[in-house]
Amino acid sequence: MVRLCSHVYAEKLEFCMLACMCCAGAPHPLTVWDGTVQLLSAHSVKASVTAMSIDVLFYHLMHQPLEAALPKLLLKCLERDWRVVVQTGSDERRRSLDSHLWTFQDDSFLPHGIKEDGYTDAQPIYLTAEGDNPNNAKVRFLVDKAVPPSLADYQRAVYMFDGNDPEELADARIRWKEAKAEGFEATYWQQTESGGWERKA
Repeated sequence: MVRLCSHVYAEKLEFCMLACMCCAGAPHPLTVWDGTVQLLSAHSVKASVTAMSIDVLFYHLMHQPLEAALPKLLLKCLERDWRVVVQTGSDERRRSLDSHLWTFQDDSFLPHGIKEDGYTDAQPIYLTAEGDNPNNAKVRFLVDKAVPPSLADYQRAVYMFDGNDPEELADARIRWKEAKAEGFEATYWQQTESGGWERKA
């Protein structure tokens, strides 16, 4: 309950959403009685704001494998001081990427860790085959048909799938439909021959 004399909402994002709803002619989500205001649909407003703030990117591998493409994207995340979780579809793949990220270049490596290393909350990049997020990452990569956890706490989710694998293509289509149904901002990128990315949708 909020007193009428107060003109400050608890969350500015909710206030902006309410203003947009009123301007659009949507039913007002506030009810007034006895000098008080009750926010009737705060949960739905929050859900709408959350969905709008999550970018879901689909990267279609066509010319280079995951082992070549993933480290480049992870490097960009670290340059922006983003913590990352990489979720694989199997424990075998998790261990393979763990070794690869230490040696993918002769003169550099990607700092990262797995559960067995300990200090999981301090890892800039955390590799897992589960839905956990011990380093409080805001970016989550999902590879090899990894089943995503709830993405509500992330700013960005990245699906990477092999265009030469029919099962991965089918899984990516499912994830695309799920992302659109959740109201996320979904974009689709195809890999170029040079290893770059071109937005297609």
